[in-house]
This record gives sequence, C-alpha cells and structure tokens, in this order.
Amino acid sequence: MDIDLGVLRLIEREKEIPFAELVSIIEAAILAAYFKHVHEDPKEHHARAVLDQKTGHVQIFEIVRDAETEETSEKDVTPENFGRIAAHSAKQVIATRLRDINDEGLLGEFKGKEGDIVTGVIQQGPRPYMIHVDLGTIEALLPPEEQVPGEDYSHGKRIRVLVTNVTKGTRGPQVTVSRTHKTLVRKLFALEVPEIANGQVEIVQVAREAGHRTKIAVRAHEAGINAKGACIGELGQRVRAVQAELNEEKIDIVDYNADICEFVSQALSPAKVSSAYIINPGDPKATGEAKAPHVRALVPDYQLSLAIGKEGQNVRLAAKLTGAKIDVQPESILEGDE
Repeated sequence: MDIDLGVLRLIEREKEIPFAELVSIIEAAILAAYFKHVHEDPKEHHARAVLDQKTGHVQIFEIVRDAETEETSEKDVTPENFGRIAAHSAKQVIATRLRDINDEGLLGEFKGKEGDIVTGVIQQGPRPYMIHVDLGTIEALLPPEEQVPGEDYSHGKRIRVLVTNVTKGTRGPQVTVSRTHKTLVRKLFALEVPEIANGQVEIVQVAREAGHRTKIAVRAHEAGINAKGACIGELGQRVRAVQAELNEEKIDIVDYNADICEFVSQALSPAKVSSAYIINPGDPKATGEAKAPHVRALVPDYQLSLAIGKEGQNVRLAAKLTGAKIDVQPESILEGDE
C-alpha cells in the first residue's frame, strides 16, 4: 500500500506538525490495524510498520528468530488487500491527532487568558440556565453562579466576560467565564483608565454585590496624580463607561488610606462621616471576625439611612472593602452619653 506524501507535507505546513511525527503516528496506526486484521497478539509477534519517506510505500515486517542459531531476521508479512484497511486506520489516527493538537493549542491559548477579559457572543444552549458564549475559536460556559441576577443574556448579544477557569475536559478544553467576579471590575477600569494600566494608579481593594453596587479603593503611586479623579474621568466619562458595561451597576470610588478610621470614613461614601474611632483593634493573630478591627462611625442623624444603605448594603460593602467591622451610629448618640 502507498501513502500520499503530498498530503502529509500539506498537513505539516498547515497544522505545523513535524513530518517525522506524522510518519511515526501513521506507522503506529498501520501496525495496530495489522494486528487487528490478522488477529494476532502483538506481545507474541514482534512486528513493525515502515513508511518509505521517499515513495510513501508501507510494509509490515515481522522479526523471525532462529532457535538453533539464535539469529534474527525480518520478513515482509504485509497482507494482501491490506491497503484499504491501513488507509482507513491512518486517516482515523491522523484526524484524532489533529483534533488533539487543536485542543492543546486552544488549551494553551485560553490558559494564558485566565483572569483576563474576553468578548464573545451569547449562544443558545441545550440547558436554559447554562449560558454559552462564543469566543470565536471555542464556546465558553457562563454557569448560573457566575451570572448577574436580572442581566439580559439574549441570543446574539455581545458581552464581555472574565475567564475564570480553563480545564481539559473529555470533549476538549472547557472554558468557564464570569460576569459577577470582582476582578471583572478591575480589568474594566484598566481598559478605561490609562493610569491603572501603566501602574500609576492602583486599585487596592474591590467589594462587589454584582448587579447592585461596587466599591473600589484606589491610591496613586506617583506624586501629582489624583487617583480618584483619574478613575472618574472628565465629567465622569471613565466610570460611566464601566457602569455601562455592567448594566448601570452603581460604583463608588474612594481613596485608600492606611489609617483604618479614615479608610472607613471614605468607604461609607456617599454618606459623610463626622468622626470614626476604633472600639476594638482586633487580634492580628486571630482568624475570622476576631482579627478584624471594630470601628464606630458617627454620621449626621439625617444621613444614618444613607450610611447604612438599603438593607444594609452600603455598610456591608464598606466592611468588605476595609476588612473592618463597622458600627454606624447617629451623632445624637453623643447627646445621650452626656
């Protein structure tokens, strides 16, 4: 039987598979087909397939041992009419190998994109709760826990997502993406704010309740740069661009401060904090809530509900942002102490 070497050279150029590797996988496939065809045990019959790299002719040689002289030799045992079976086997193995190489390439490509934003198009899937996102070369999954409640995931809609996990599944690479992850907010700001992209401004911490509100704490690493102003942009252009991408999710930008009381005061924005002080500094050696400092923040009575937020959301996000337990009280509490 003969193999068309021109086809192998074409595969070598297009798929970037070394010619020697193609020869090796074809020889292995043909040998496997030979043992299957002649119903012999490969452990008992030592044979090898040889593909002539000049002519494309394939032969099966079996090792023959002389019991008397202990010499070995080879004889051609290529079965008659074996060409069709061997060609079919070679075709299957090459197709499988090409698929594996493509999967390996995709796995490597998207493994390098973990933690990055990609743009895709929403596709209809067999399960309505599992959103499929076409990324061009692969279809990613947006599972329910990574979806923002109330967000529109209509078929054909373009969407930006964060690549959170890339694994090798039974049917090829599997990419999981997210719309709820707080890193999505970091990456969106990096796209809109050059000062973040080049390291002049840092997003120190992010606290997010996806679909409702996000708080970010920022600081500048160069003198003369207003970190908060850089993120907001002229007339709020930059922060509005991020909000538009997040379906108008509210975003509070505050200045980071190493002083926990000052940081808490900033984090409770948009409420204005009159004063803040530490009730309990917390135990650095402890874990969980015992480790967090306990800060009391005093606000004007008329701003108490604003500081706490709807269903406690504002103070809850401020606590996540600062890592402190926050006790918000009205200024009038001081009158009671008197």
